[in-house]
Amino acid sequence: MARDYRAEYDKYQGTEQQKKNRAQRNAARAKLVKAGKAKKGDGKDAGHVKAIDKGGSIKDGIRLVSKSTNRSFKRDGKGNLVSETSKRERKK
Repeated sequence: MARDYRAEYDKYQGTEQQKKNRAQRNAARAKLVKAGKAKKGDGKDAGHVKAIDKGGSIKDGIRLVSKSTNRSFKRDGKGNLVSETSKRERKK
């Protein structure tokens, strides 16, 4: 069975809240590019100091981190963020 991208967009990615979250992520990246800290194809993500899932915003601060670090947070069975501390950070 093929993945139904249209249904996925309608159900989750196309909701008003997710559109706002995506716009916030894009704005964070643009802010780092404008400051000269990030550039296209650098393999980095604009990571929010306080995750958007947990109510964070650009005002809370953003940082440039590797993709693997930014995407390695602990999540529950539904995919919701559980801990803002990655496994690597917990080991330190």
